[in-house]
Amino acid sequence: MANLALGAATTAAAELAAEDSSSNGFFGWLFSSNGFHAPTVDEFFPPALLFEGTIFELNRIILARIIAAAILIFLFWLVARRAKVVPGRGQGVVEMLLDFIRVQIVEQVMDKETAKRFLPFLTTLFLAIFAFNVTGIIPFMNMPGTALIGLPIVMAVWVYILYLVVGVKKHGLGGYLKTSLFPPGVPKGIYVLLTPIEFLQVFILRPATLALRLCANMIAGHLLLVLCFAATQYFFFEAVGAMKAMGTVTFVAGFAFTLFELFVYALQSYVFVMLSAVYINMAIEEEH
Repeated sequence: MANLALGAATTAAAELAAEDSSSNGFFGWLFSSNGFHAPTVDEFFPPALLFEGTIFELNRIILARIIAAAILIFLFWLVARRAKVVPGRGQGVVEMLLDFIRVQIVEQVMDKETAKRFLPFLTTLFLAIFAFNVTGIIPFMNMPGTALIGLPIVMAVWVYILYLVVGVKKHGLGGYLKTSLFPPGVPKGIYVLLTPIEFLQVFILRPATLALRLCANMIAGHLLLVLCFAATQYFFFEAVGAMKAMGTVTFVAGFAFTLFELFVYALQSYVFVMLSAVYINMAIEEEH
C-alpha cells in the first residue's frame, strides 16, 4: 500500500513538473536540460592538447597565443625584408599603423624626444595586445589570448616595472617617491589623506586596473559571441517549427557583435597603450 501511495505521489509530481514547464512557456522550454545551454567558465579552461599536468601544458588558448605571436613576427619580418622607398600596399598599411601608434598615441602624451625613446616598447605592446585579442574571432581558435588573466598581468607588470625604473633613474629613489606621493601645491595637512591614496594608485591600482580592464572586456566579449552562436546552432538544428526562424536573429546578432568585438579589440589595445604612455610620462615628469 505504501509503495502504491509512493508511486502515485511520484506520478503526480512528474505531471505537476510537466505542467510547470509548459506554464513557463518559451523560457522554460529554451533553458530546459535538453535544450540550449549557456556558456560557462569552463570555456576559459579548455582541455590540454599536449604535456598535460606539466608546466609546459598546451591548450587551445596557449596555442592561439603562440600562433598569433608567430604570425605577427612573420608579417613584420616579411614587410621589413621587402621594404622599399616607394611602399607597396602591404608596406603602406604597416606604415600607416605604425604612424597611428606614434602620432595618435605616444606623441599625444609625450614630447617627440621622449616618444622616440619609448616608441618601440609601446608599439610592440599595442601590436601584441591586438594580435592576442583578435584570436577571439578567428575560426578554430575562438578565444582571445588575453581572456585569461595571466597574460594581461604579465603585460601590466612589464609596464609597471618600466615606469618605476625610469622614474627612479630620472629622480632618484627619494625624488621619485617624493614626486609620486607628495604632489606639489597641496597643503601639508592634506598629505595625511592624499599620500596613502597616491601610494595605492601608483604601486597597486595602475597595474591592477590595466590587467583587469583588458581581461574583463575579453571575457565579456567572448561570452557574448558564444551565447549568440550557440543559440544560432540550437535554433537551426534542434528547434522545431517556427522557432527555427529565431536562428536568423541570433546569427545576425552574432555577426554584428563580431564586428563590434573587432572594434573593442582595437580599442582595448589603444587604451592599454595610451595609459601605459601616460604612466611612463608621469614617472619622468619634473612635477605631477
